[in-house]
Amino acid sequence: MASAAIFSSLRRRRSPSLEAFLAPVDLSDVALVQTLVSVTAEIASSFSDKFFSFQKRNSRSLVRKVEIFLVLLEYLRDSGSALPWTAVICLKELYLLLYRSKILLDYCAQSSKLWLLLQNHPISGHFHDLNKEISTLLDVFPMEDVELGEDVREQIELLQRQARRAKLFIDEGDEELRVQFFSFLDEFEKGRVPDSADLWLFFAERLGIRDAKSCRNEIEFLEEQIINHEGDVEPTVSVLNGFVAFTRYCRFLLFGFEEDEVELGIGNNQRKPRKGLITQEIAETFITIPKDFCCPISLDLMREPVIVSTGQTYDRSSISRWLEEGHCTCPKTGQMLPNTRLVPNRALRNLIMQWCTAYGIPYDPPECTEASAESFAAASPSKAALAANKATAGLLIQRLEDGSPCAQTIAAREIRLLAKTGRENRAFIAEAGAIPHLCKLLSSPNSVAQENSVTAMLNLSIYDKNKSRIMDEGCLGSIVDVLRFGHTTEARENAAATLFSLSAVHDYKKRIADEEGAIEALAGLLREGVAEEAAGALALVVRQPIGAKAVGKEDTVVAGLIGMMRCGTPRGKENAVAALLELCRSGGAAATERVVKAPALAGLLQTLLFTGTKRARRKAASLARVFQRCENAAAMHFGGLGVGYAFAGNSAANRDSSLLVMSLCQCPFQCLFYSGNIHPRFIIFLAYMFPFLLEIFTHSFIEIGGHKEVTGISYLNVL
Repeated sequence: MASAAIFSSLRRRRSPSLEAFLAPVDLSDVALVQTLVSVTAEIASSFSDKFFSFQKRNSRSLVRKVEIFLVLLEYLRDSGSALPWTAVICLKELYLLLYRSKILLDYCAQSSKLWLLLQNHPISGHFHDLNKEISTLLDVFPMEDVELGEDVREQIELLQRQARRAKLFIDEGDEELRVQFFSFLDEFEKGRVPDSADLWLFFAERLGIRDAKSCRNEIEFLEEQIINHEGDVEPTVSVLNGFVAFTRYCRFLLFGFEEDEVELGIGNNQRKPRKGLITQEIAETFITIPKDFCCPISLDLMREPVIVSTGQTYDRSSISRWLEEGHCTCPKTGQMLPNTRLVPNRALRNLIMQWCTAYGIPYDPPECTEASAESFAAASPSKAALAANKATAGLLIQRLEDGSPCAQTIAAREIRLLAKTGRENRAFIAEAGAIPHLCKLLSSPNSVAQENSVTAMLNLSIYDKNKSRIMDEGCLGSIVDVLRFGHTTEARENAAATLFSLSAVHDYKKRIADEEGAIEALAGLLREGVAEEAAGALALVVRQPIGAKAVGKEDTVVAGLIGMMRCGTPRGKENAVAALLELCRSGGAAATERVVKAPALAGLLQTLLFTGTKRARRKAASLARVFQRCENAAAMHFGGLGVGYAFAGNSAANRDSSLLVMSLCQCPFQCLFYSGNIHPRFIIFLAYMFPFLLEIFTHSFIEIGGHKEVTGISYLNVL
């Protein structure tokens, strides 16, 4: 059947309506015929005058067949005669066939020209499949039992004979272009750059792609095919990457860099407001989320639903954490997992996105789309793709050096995108001299140019050798200036992320901490509740004593990190608790006291121990031990009066920080354990951190005995 491949290929652009899969079952004969007349008339009117760049003959032939069916259906409608049950069954099958025809014609009319070339053979096969289905349908249609006019009967019989004789048709002109397209890629594969005159003839004259915007649309369409690629679809991802790289090169070679300034936002620094985490949480609080949209593990709305080998769907972050912890069973069914492969559930993700749009809930797909594209690209960079990308980088850097402001903005954007897709690209972009020119654009008054240049710098910094190039070119000060005074929040966030990347090199931590305004600006991003990378950068910077000293001088840093632990993303919470821990380790007693006395720290640590990522839980446990040592020291300072007197002269928030221990000291431990309010793992953790509670634990376990299949001996062995 043609439908499966068509639906699979169309899922990005527009999902087919439910009627495409279900024939009308409750309609009377008259209503069924009227419905078919409407559907057929819509197809005929929509596509009879439509221009098809490719598959012209197949498309026209299918439209003519639909028009003949329209003649038949209008006659049946106007005659009003009763239909035999066999005819009704055939008409219901015709309903499905018509919808598949509409989808295929839509696909040929709306898809990228280059993609239609690459899919020339499969799409021709889809048309042939529909011809065979038409032939089968007409063979079983009870012509003798239905009253038809002579002219109508003759047209149907002629259509029947034509459908029987129909053979697979592949347009020779389309096929010639497809072969030429592959030949250009082969030239790059062999290390040769195709002649520009041949490229112009191919793109402008034969394909009708005559401007930069049209070429960019072609590139974006091919990139979407890479993201949504299924393993059994040709061409392979590696080949598609080559075509994307080749087409991008041709875009700049043939059509230059000048585009609509309004589109680029030149002279206009206004940006769409961001939908932050708090907005999202508030929106989700007052709306009941459909059960099927919630992860069975976290019970939260799924951001990246994936299917495990048992067929159950989970959010990727939750099931990944489950598997990382050593589990080998399906959380919902308890079945053993034969493998740990996670398959994206794109259909459910699309439904969730539609539901969120309908209810006005912010839904940011988990960086999964861009990550998938990069993983594909990085997995198999072909020689042709590398050669084409290298040639493109040369054109882009030349425009960065001597192009107009508009051309420089476009070049920075394209370098930003090119640097996302693999180590090789990042290496030769920097080797070709892009970094000094990007550094100059960091101070551009154009917000789009600044944002693209700092993001390009971030992408380049991921490659370790480029970190030294960035620092040696003196870019640190400009990056910090963007962090402090950037035109947009996105630019400031990406500047923080760049510092995060650079601070992975030990020698650069001190230089970042010494840079005027860097720590203050990172703290400012934390106060605004954005930029989890700011917390990550702080976590690395404070590992150096001088970095910890600089951070410790900023009164708002600890409050900002606490806020990130409360309202940030899982990764943001992880970075925040790591930063607080490193501040305690490297910042001295004053910094440690400031962290320990932070409001609500104990409660946030306890929450992270249960719900945080693996790294967040580990950092939270370490920070809790620091917290406990400080309280023990304070208790000894007050003459052994007990934990409750620690920091007695401080605010109520400081007294709250000791609730983690006091909750066990002030109430019967047995009740807590029997009630299930304390998880056994948390008990082990508390006993490990607070040795003076071990006697209480042991006594309670002896009294509880075998409750919940746990004995005191087993717990003490673990301890």
